[in-house]
Amino acid sequence: MNVEFLEALRDLEKERNISADIILDAIDAALVSAYKKNFGSSQNVRTEINRETGDFHVYSRKTIVEEVEDPNAEISLEEAEKINPGYEPGDIYELEVTPRDFGRIAAQTAKQVVVQRMREAERSVIYDEYINMEGDIMTGMIQRIENRSVYLDVGKTEAILTPGEQMPGELYRHGDRLKVYMVEIRKTNRGPQVVVSRTHPGLLKRLFEQEVPEIYDGTVEIKSIAREAGSRSKIAVYSRHENVDSLGACVGAKGMRVQAIVDELRGEKIDIVKWSEDPATFISNALSPAKVLAVDISEEEKFARVVVPDYQLSLAIGKEGQNARLAVKLTGWKIDIKSASEVGWNEDEISGDDYYDDVYEDEFEDGYAEEEYIEGGAADDAEDDIVDMEEVIAEEVAAADGEAPEEGE
Repeated sequence: MNVEFLEALRDLEKERNISADIILDAIDAALVSAYKKNFGSSQNVRTEINRETGDFHVYSRKTIVEEVEDPNAEISLEEAEKINPGYEPGDIYELEVTPRDFGRIAAQTAKQVVVQRMREAERSVIYDEYINMEGDIMTGMIQRIENRSVYLDVGKTEAILTPGEQMPGELYRHGDRLKVYMVEIRKTNRGPQVVVSRTHPGLLKRLFEQEVPEIYDGTVEIKSIAREAGSRSKIAVYSRHENVDSLGACVGAKGMRVQAIVDELRGEKIDIVKWSEDPATFISNALSPAKVLAVDISEEEKFARVVVPDYQLSLAIGKEGQNARLAVKLTGWKIDIKSASEVGWNEDEISGDDYYDDVYEDEFEDGYAEEEYIEGGAADDAEDDIVDMEEVIAEEVAAADGEAPEEGE
């Protein structure tokens, strides 16, 4: 090694962000191993590299003892005093043993160490950069598809989108650009591997943060998300500011904000509902677009029985139970949906508050609550729980004589 080599290391330090001192320390350790391997030495040795000139030396290290038991590791105090009278037992005696042709071995060893350290350092830099991006959204370009896994170029490294993280029915082609959610970064023998997802609920959350400034700055909060990727999602939002319409902010003018997200998710339908501290109100909102007549809840069991108009029952449940299933995920409550006729309501007679007072309180409370809810111990509190949705019921009663809306997804 020489001065030119040291200068090359310093240039490497600037270009690749790899410390020259770290490489020199690694070379130092590798030279010890190379010396023992090439010269069959079992001695305790150390190497020294002059950081200014690039010169190197190999020293044999022996411990000074009164009586020698291992000649390769120990030297007698008597012999050591011949060299330097100041030695005492326990001191380390060093003798230079640098071979004449060790320069060639040192250069080869240094080259191997530099290449290895460069790879390790680059992997470390990439890992440190991407570890802070876990849980964030990133954009990648599809480079190749192997064994149903999609590999994307996301900058300094490659990300993998496994089959389990792909949206059902979504087609992937070479050169397409995708927004993905970073799940984790793993250390592998081939370097850091970034694992991304298109199905994670976090992707929906990050997309809303990008499209809705009110969510990004905290004016509007996302309270919960329920997602069946590629099909339908529900998102509950809330704003502490009375003058801010959380739903309107997310939808945007002419629906432009939410439509941009729908387009990115290849047509996935998104229901945006208002979050509420009142479980009954939140559950009612979560079943949107279905209209709810009443919600009867059991706090201890986190169980809710919901009554909807007969013509809204299939809408509330959804295709293959999807709407109800997403509402359960969104609220964290178990939900049982009943039609008005199942609980003894006659919708043809619903005409106003008088019917609500006479029929709802009598038939629902005395019949449904006692027969269906007595085991849960909620019959005594049925009246208090039932009227949680009084305002919703009153609105439904007022509109009950109108034409039923068409059922939709």
